[in-house]
Amino acid sequence: MPVDFTQLPPDLPVPVDDGAADHLTGMGFPDLQLESSDGRWMNLPEELGERAVLFIYPRTGTPGQPLLPGWDDIPGARGCTPQSCGYRDNLAGFRERGIGIFGLSAQTGSAQAEFKQRESIPYDLISDPGLKLAALLRLPTFTISNLTLYRRLTMIVESGRISKVFYPVFPPDQDAPSVLAWFAQEGPGGSGHQPAA
Repeated sequence: MPVDFTQLPPDLPVPVDDGAADHLTGMGFPDLQLESSDGRWMNLPEELGERAVLFIYPRTGTPGQPLLPGWDDIPGARGCTPQSCGYRDNLAGFRERGIGIFGLSAQTGSAQAEFKQRESIPYDLISDPGLKLAALLRLPTFTISNLTLYRRLTMIVESGRISKVFYPVFPPDQDAPSVLAWFAQEGPGGSGHQPAA
């Protein structure tokens, strides 16, 4: 039976806050160039601008291909498609507040381009197969089937500084509404990190 990547199965294991993102709030965003899903090289601090959400996710699924063995047993791994589509569906709310949206994973630009077209994603996806951002910011990762991937994490970047971190992010399909609600209630300048529950 084909996997429906748009739906989250019940009873997924819930990720816990292991402290791996505690150091991020207040850090400057590093000067880094990575390729976007449209093949363009992006200077991340410039592209993120004055105010942006950067959601970092493990990898999106591909129709017709099975999940990696044990994928659903890893807390927080499943749900990249619902998370990305949540930002698509809530994009107007972010744009009316002047907030840019960007997604980033360790997948190739071509894999991201296919996903972007298939799911009508209207914002940039950023490819980091070398995990360069992970090295610069000490971001949490995990390894499965000899692949090292990002753990799901969402950060708010304002004028080159990380002002807010949501980690762990669960359930992933509620990430965009939760972040949008945070902006509506607290706005920029918040501190600390919290689960996007």
